[in-house]
Amino acid sequence: MWALWVLIGAASVSAHLQNLSFDGQKVFRMIPQNDEQVEILNFLASIMEVDFWQPDSVTLVRPKMQVDFRIEAEKSFDVEDLLKESGMEYQVLIDNLQAALDAQLDSTTHTASHSYQKYNNWDTIAAWTADIAAQNPDLVSRSVIGETYEGRPMYLLKMGKSGPNKKAIFMDCGFHAREWISPAFCQWFVKEAVETYGKDTVMTTLLDKLDFYVLPVVNIDGYVYTWTKNRMWRKTRSKNANSICIGTDPNRNFDAGWCTVGASKSPCAATYCGSAPESEKETKALADFIREHLSTIKAYLTIHSYSQLLLFPYSYTYDLPPDYQELNSIASAASKELASLHNTTYTYGPAAKTIYPASGGSDDWAYDQGIKYAFTFELRDTGRYGFLLPESQIKPTCEETLLAVKYIANYVLEHLY
Repeated sequence: MWALWVLIGAASVSAHLQNLSFDGQKVFRMIPQNDEQVEILNFLASIMEVDFWQPDSVTLVRPKMQVDFRIEAEKSFDVEDLLKESGMEYQVLIDNLQAALDAQLDSTTHTASHSYQKYNNWDTIAAWTADIAAQNPDLVSRSVIGETYEGRPMYLLKMGKSGPNKKAIFMDCGFHAREWISPAFCQWFVKEAVETYGKDTVMTTLLDKLDFYVLPVVNIDGYVYTWTKNRMWRKTRSKNANSICIGTDPNRNFDAGWCTVGASKSPCAATYCGSAPESEKETKALADFIREHLSTIKAYLTIHSYSQLLLFPYSYTYDLPPDYQELNSIASAASKELASLHNTTYTYGPAAKTIYPASGGSDDWAYDQGIKYAFTFELRDTGRYGFLLPESQIKPTCEETLLAVKYIANYVLEHLY
């Protein structure tokens, strides 16, 4: 049987070379029951291009773990045959990825301009950052903290009433290019802040007493690429020495147990850690800004998708952080707040134990810099749509997430250190 699979698994790099159609591609879900079934997944990944959605690398797959992965159209029947032949139970989460892609843009807001209830491309987001600052000069200012590999400015919004000695919360979105719901949340948060200031007592207090730094998209080049070439792209777009493979996983590129676990040293891998910590211009710009403002930044929030998780350090070790009890109780309370609106269930806990170990993450790095309140959100959903969450879910997703973020921010304000 294995010889047959080796033949099937030959060439599959070509898929990355054109503006991709995902017609007929499938997303599978399975839960390997034992080491032998894990081995079959490893074998699959070795002979053909398998895009792991959850977890993000085959090396992280363990027995009893839920695994979501994408397969090219011409291989999908072969994969199903192999899974059946091996006696592995599986389900097809997405039967035709292109149809799911097309269905994602289901917003009833038909406008070429910026909208909070649809996915906006980078040019639209960049223009919005200028507009929101111009329209709310007493609450919002825009700066550039660096530029991307391809030379795009990295815009940062600072929100809050001006005042002396203010502490701050840093929030970023769009680390992984295909996680479109993430930048949508950063935009939503800014909108809510400016629209409810002076009306909502909690938001008003937060903006009076704290500053918020919001980086709407970290991995701008990758995000642009998902709009123009390959919707499933994850990494940055930097060239790698001695490799035809492009990009680094920016959330494996921080100096926090760098490249030790859950990250790859191969430039072709989705979880490539980069040639060195902060080798990516985007991660270096973010880290430089935080280092420069360490005396004032008291919380770090980073927004990803998907899985409905609220995580805190550590990812790079199973050791619990010194502030475990406090962080766990905040995550528990914030998850309850989030669920209070649409009954969306979040799982929370230290990342390595709650999902899987991964090194080089921005939250671990921020925590190790002394920012005690460091949290990662993995937004909707749990896999029905995965990275292709429909625009019709932007509003409920952002509304519920806002409740959790406000809870955490208010807690930080009441427990400044």
